[in-house]
Amino acid sequence: MAENTKFDIKSISRSEFETQFYKRNPPGSSGALKTKKVAIAGAGGLGSNVAAALVRAGVYNLIIADFDRIELSNLNRQQFFYEQAGLLKVAALKENLLKINPYINVTALSEKISAENAAAIFGEADLLVEAFDRAEMKAMLIEAWCTAYPQKFIVAASGLAGTGRCGLIKTSVYGKLVICGDQRSEASEANGLIAPRVAMVAAMQANCAVEILLTGGVKI
Repeated sequence: MAENTKFDIKSISRSEFETQFYKRNPPGSSGALKTKKVAIAGAGGLGSNVAAALVRAGVYNLIIADFDRIELSNLNRQQFFYEQAGLLKVAALKENLLKINPYINVTALSEKISAENAAAIFGEADLLVEAFDRAEMKAMLIEAWCTAYPQKFIVAASGLAGTGRCGLIKTSVYGKLVICGDQRSEASEANGLIAPRVAMVAAMQANCAVEILLTGGVKI
């Protein structure tokens, strides 16, 4: 049996790494996504999963904002690890994303997003992914973004709590607003939040973001 030895990544050039990393991506997609910038509001269950999916898809430039710190209760669905508990989510997420691809550019902002600062914080991005927990914060961000940048897409999420009911999770498009989820199930003690449904909705958000960046829209 061959000896289990660790791969020496330092011996691989950047161009070879990128060629191999995105070898299975659709032809031409990696080059196109590399020039785009995506903003993510929130670095929790949705945001951390969206960010990881986008980096693996080929997005190189991210703006991520969140003022929260990692709690042990986050680990059941968020892209963090035991030893990162207590750290700022944006700092830990940046560290984890750079372990996936060390050549990406991540602007990690430990700031609370409001109607007054959202446009300025995320304005450089080609599109915005809404990844908040609370309904009122979602509504605030959508309104602020659509008012400031009516020509740019925002990919939001609504309805991802509980288990099962996969057939209810869908993508809906309202002009430049895209909503992923079942648009019904709210997080509560009775419903809870676990990895499968959270990750499903986050993956749908990332998928829509990639489609928008590559084609300029979303086909249902």
